[in-house]
Parts: sequence; C-alpha cells; structure tokens
Amino acid sequence: MKKVAVILSGCGVFDGSEIHESVLTLLALDRANAQVVCAAPDVPQHHVVNHLTKEPVPGEMRNVLVEAARIARGQIVPLSRLNVRDVDAIILPGGFGAAKNLCSFALAGAKHTVNPEVAKVLREAHQAGKPLGFICIAPAIAAQLFGAEKVEFTIGTDAGTAQAMSAAGGQHVNCNVRNVVVDRRLKIVTTPAYMLASRITEAEAGINKLVQAVLELA
Repeated sequence: MKKVAVILSGCGVFDGSEIHESVLTLLALDRANAQVVCAAPDVPQHHVVNHLTKEPVPGEMRNVLVEAARIARGQIVPLSRLNVRDVDAIILPGGFGAAKNLCSFALAGAKHTVNPEVAKVLREAHQAGKPLGFICIAPAIAAQLFGAEKVEFTIGTDAGTAQAMSAAGGQHVNCNVRNVVVDRRLKIVTTPAYMLASRITEAEAGINKLVQAVLELA
C-alpha cells in the first residue's frame, strides 16, 4: 500500500485549500487504496477572506493548520512533523492558500518565494526520487523550486500566469482541464483543475489522472 502525504493550505478557495480539489484528491487516493497523511504548516494565514462577499476580513486571524484540519476531519499533522522517509509521494491541492500561505505567488508573482518548511519537505522528497503532484495554482511552487531543473508543468492555458511561473526556468505546457502534464524525468505531475474547471466533474477528471500518475511513479 502506497502512503501519500497531502499538504493543505487552510480551508476555502480564496484564502486556503480549494475544498473540492482537496476532497477529490483524498477520494481518488482512497479509491486507489492508498494510505493518506494530511499535513499543513503551523503558521498564520496571509489573511482571512469572507467567502460570501469574497472580501478580506479586517483584523481576523486564522491558522493554516487549524483551518486545514477542517478538511482532514482532524486527522492532520504539522508539516514540521512529516517525515519524508515515511511517505511514497506528496500531493498539493490548489486554492489561493497554496499561492498565499505555502508560497507568495498571488502576492509577488514571478518574484515569489516558497514557505521554507514547504520547500524543505518537497526538496527532500524530490531528492529521494519520490513523485510530487501539484493541482491548480500549486504548480507555482513546483516552478519555483524546480525551475532550475527545467521542470515541465501546467496551470492550464493562461499565458500571463504561465509566463510569471516560468521565470525561474520551468517550462509551461498548455493542458486542458481533464488532463495532466507528467514530467517523468523529475517525477512531477500537474493538472489545471479549477484554473479551468467550470464544474466539479471536470476537476475530478484531471485530479483522478494526477493521482493515478503519481501512484504509478511511486
């Protein structure tokens, strides 16, 4: 049985993990009979967004790990306690939390940085030859960390976003919502999901293929 870490970034598309993408990832892993361990950094969110008005809430603070625990039904560990040696692969769902809490792409664009804890875990896994999956906007993290290795990735078809992500040296590949880009050399799999999806079944199709590809590489 493969053991896969799913790194979450909060709870909610505008300030945390995209909930549909996260649940679809967990569902696809369970269908494949993979064991899952959810993890998230124990850090404050960049900000809190009212998902009804889509506006930031002044003065409110939430914790990424505490919020991510909502999706994981409480079964989650701080990212600092995730031992890369204990897992066969790592997958990161999207949502603005991936681009605000796990890295700063939503704020800094091409000059973004990756949370040091996230970078450490992903680099360790990569160096150990373990496959990595990145969904929706999360490939910004892959592009930044592995751009020097000319990683191939996708966020769909948005040329401006793709160009900003490619600044570190990675190569963007256009991809439709139901498919994935598999960089077999680096064992990195990406899919657009809600960068392009207009309905949940479209996101599901690509996420299922990503999970299958990650498990095949593990």
